[in-house]
Amino acid sequence: MNLTATASQTVGPFYRIGLEHLYVNDLAPSAAAGDKIVIHGRVVDGDGKPVNDAILEIWQADAHGKYAHPDDAQDKPLTPGFKGFGRVPTDENGGFRFTTVKPGSVAGPRGMPQASHLLVAVFMRGLLIHLLTRIYFPDDPANATDPVLKLVPAERRSTLIATKANDGLEWNAILQGENETVFFSY
Repeated sequence: MNLTATASQTVGPFYRIGLEHLYVNDLAPSAAAGDKIVIHGRVVDGDGKPVNDAILEIWQADAHGKYAHPDDAQDKPLTPGFKGFGRVPTDENGGFRFTTVKPGSVAGPRGMPQASHLLVAVFMRGLLIHLLTRIYFPDDPANATDPVLKLVPAERRSTLIATKANDGLEWNAILQGENETVFFSY
């Protein structure tokens, strides 16, 4: 057997083909507990130009802080019909939009409570692997003690916190340069 290394390949540019039937932009069942919210924004490159062929995936707990996953053994109710997963492509302006509920607090490192947040993966052409980040909610007092957010230098935390907009919350993924979004490795 020959295990010769091969050249790295980037994600895309045709990875979106065949995924359309898996797009989910509304994560909140009609009877979902909690505050229904709209989160929208844009994905832009280092020059501020829109990335029109990215895909964003989000995962989150429901309003009770329970994930719709068999590994979540917390003794909390799970909202019936809540999947906690969404996937949307960006449009020609790099825009995206999700409708969901504000998640409840979940335990983080060493069991410490975390502020409400969404986990985000960004897939796009030119990347060797997807980017991972978070969206936190503005004016949430728990942001000050969130164990993950506290790892980010104070001057860069704003890249992870959505801002209030007329029609919900706005959060942008800035891929490079000044105000670059903080991305995590796991």
